[in-house]
Parts: sequence; C-alpha cells; structure tokens
Amino acid sequence: MRRPRHAPALLGVVVALTGCVTLPPDHKPPPQDPWESWNRGVYKFNDKIDRAVAKPIARTYVRAVPAPARTGVSNFMANLRTTTVMVNDALQGKFRAAGNDLARLLVNTTIGVGGLLDPATQMGLDKNNEDFGQTLGHYGVPPGPFLELPLLGPSDARDGPARGVDIFTGPTHYISNNWVSYPLYGVELVDTRAALLPLDETLQKVFDPYAFIRDAYLQRRAYLVSDGKVTEEVLVDPGADETDSAQPTQPPPPKEPPDAKKP
Repeated sequence: MRRPRHAPALLGVVVALTGCVTLPPDHKPPPQDPWESWNRGVYKFNDKIDRAVAKPIARTYVRAVPAPARTGVSNFMANLRTTTVMVNDALQGKFRAAGNDLARLLVNTTIGVGGLLDPATQMGLDKNNEDFGQTLGHYGVPPGPFLELPLLGPSDARDGPARGVDIFTGPTHYISNNWVSYPLYGVELVDTRAALLPLDETLQKVFDPYAFIRDAYLQRRAYLVSDGKVTEEVLVDPGADETDSAQPTQPPPPKEPPDAKKP
C-alpha cells in the first residue's frame, strides 16, 4: 500500500507547531502526566484543528445525513473493527468472546448487509471492546505517562504504540486502492467526531478541559483493561491532595445551646 511521500514532512510540521505550554513556576505536574507541558501544547494544537475542521464537518454531517443513515455508518465502521476485537480476544485467552465476535462478524456482514445493520445484537451476540493496548494491560503492562498525540488525541505510553499494531488487524489496512482505503479512514474519523458532539457542551462548562479529558481517558482505559472490575482506588487521581480528593461531607449538626434554667 503506497504512502504519500510528503507524510514525514507533514508530521514534522505538526510536531513543530505543537510545541510546549509554559506552566506556572509553582505548578507541579501530577504523577500520571509528567509531560504535561508538551501535552498541553499538543492539546492546544489539536483543539484548534478540531474547531476549524473536525467539528464543523461533524456538525454538517449530523445536519445533512438522517439519523438512520448515520446509524448504518456507525454499524458499518464497528463491523470493520470487529476483526481487531476478535484478535485481541484470542490474544487475551478469551476464546469464547473471540467466537462470539466471529459470529457477530459473519452475521452482520451477511444478514446485516455488509455491516450496515446489527442483527447480531438482536440475536444475543454481545458487542465487545478490545484492542492491543488492552491486551498489553491484561498481561500487566502499565499504562505509563499520559500522552496527547498530534491529531489523534489522548493516549498514554502503552496505548499510543499499540494503536499502530491495531492498524494491522483491521481490514482497511489491506485495501491496496487508496481511493477506497483513505475515504474509509475519513468516514471513521467523521463518525467518531460526530459521536462526541454531545460532550462539547460539557467541556465548555469545566474549568480545565485538558485535565478533564486526560482524567476521563485514563479512568476509562483502566475500566476497559480490568473488564469493569476496576476499583475506586484505581480511578482516583494520584496527584490530587487528600483534601481535594475527599468527598464533601455533611456539615456537623449545630451545637445545642446550654439548657436554660427552668423557672
């Protein structure tokens, strides 16, 4: 599969534009984000690209395409990702789940008209969520520091390189015709961004969107790696002070005034 010759130069421009953000002298990065200065610079770059390109395209897509058609697109892209889920099921020794996902792939590709429909779910075949990053986590590889990737968004030292492995377990990578593969990647990006549009209002209300996205990503990945068995201790921010992380308690009851002497 041929790659654009200008891709390395484009990557160099992206890296140069991201830069670093100068943090206050008294600011101490949390343990899970030692590269915070760099990450915030990349986040700032990603946010500008999102506001200028990705978000307007996603909004136009939602307005122009009827909801049933968008559901079909989401089903189709999820069906393509089933091979990645199935491979990582097997790598983790979850062979029953791998068989379940193989059945989903066959049913949705045939009866579901190439994946546009999702009859497998109606047949009781559960939809799983696995990738190579979760496989590494399953075998004890720690996530490492948080990492904001240019154009790709939040990740960490374990999941970032693992994304490269996931590319090789998806069928789109093996389509030699760039006129087919590149539009598929583009549709996947638009579909993903459209699904995140409802979260924009939440981000506008938080004090620090970067920290909110970082903590939400790390918590979700911990949840997925543990198959939903993660404890509250794992989800707590290790950089937070005890006073900040403590849950607010009810105010103590008012002290009773001293008993008045009866007349």
